[in-house]
Amino acid sequence: MQKPSAITPDAPAAIPMPLLTQEWLDLAFIHWAVEPAVVAGLMPHGTVPDTHDGLTYVGLVAFRMHRVGWLRLPGVPYFGSFPETNVRLYSVDSHGRRGVVFRSMDASRLIPVLMGRAGFRLPYLWSRMSVRSVGETVTYTSSRRWPGPRGARSRITVRPGERIHEPSDLEHFLTARWGMHNAFFGGSAYLPNHHPRWPLHRAEIVTCDEDLVARAGVPEPLGDPVSVLYSPGVPVRLGRPARPARSGATALGRTDVP
Repeated sequence: MQKPSAITPDAPAAIPMPLLTQEWLDLAFIHWAVEPAVVAGLMPHGTVPDTHDGLTYVGLVAFRMHRVGWLRLPGVPYFGSFPETNVRLYSVDSHGRRGVVFRSMDASRLIPVLMGRAGFRLPYLWSRMSVRSVGETVTYTSSRRWPGPRGARSRITVRPGERIHEPSDLEHFLTARWGMHNAFFGGSAYLPNHHPRWPLHRAEIVTCDEDLVARAGVPEPLGDPVSVLYSPGVPVRLGRPARPARSGATALGRTDVP
């Protein structure tokens, strides 16, 4: 296994021919620290928990997906825009590529949920959701519809604060993730992404009433979050998925797996 790649606030490689384009807007990042052994069994084949100072993290990330588009086509205005709330873990593969592993992805549009589940084997779930800004706060709500467990819900309210001009090493570790690992047709896949450097703000939790983390099969973290951040968002490009190289294997029609 190669040494994990350096954590960089800027994307390590451009994606000139994206598979998907989209914007991630009004993001709340809430994180708890956990021992790597606690979540090691939840990682896709070929990956292990990524760590910072001996610990790994469980992330609850709520945001607005905006104008998802295929290739270089314009983003879809209605079906491509919806609230989303993810439970995610942090991973590294045998190539040293750091990424995230999604345990659940609640979204409010059924068609994108079905496409994400069928096309990418992602754990998308159809939920009734909203994102509302009132005064100095942003509130994210979610109540699961399908496929279950029905009733899984969250109500998160954060108060964004001052801009972070020099994020800490941990803040980069939790947000500067340039790909995701996912179980994919009997193996594992790595899907790279590219976006500008995150504009990050300190944030305060006003309300965090949720059971999404536990319903995602993640042992419920104890104590308060160790990191709460907010970002107004970034435009994003997603590259084509590639399987980690194995003896005699190719990468989804490619032999040049990075």
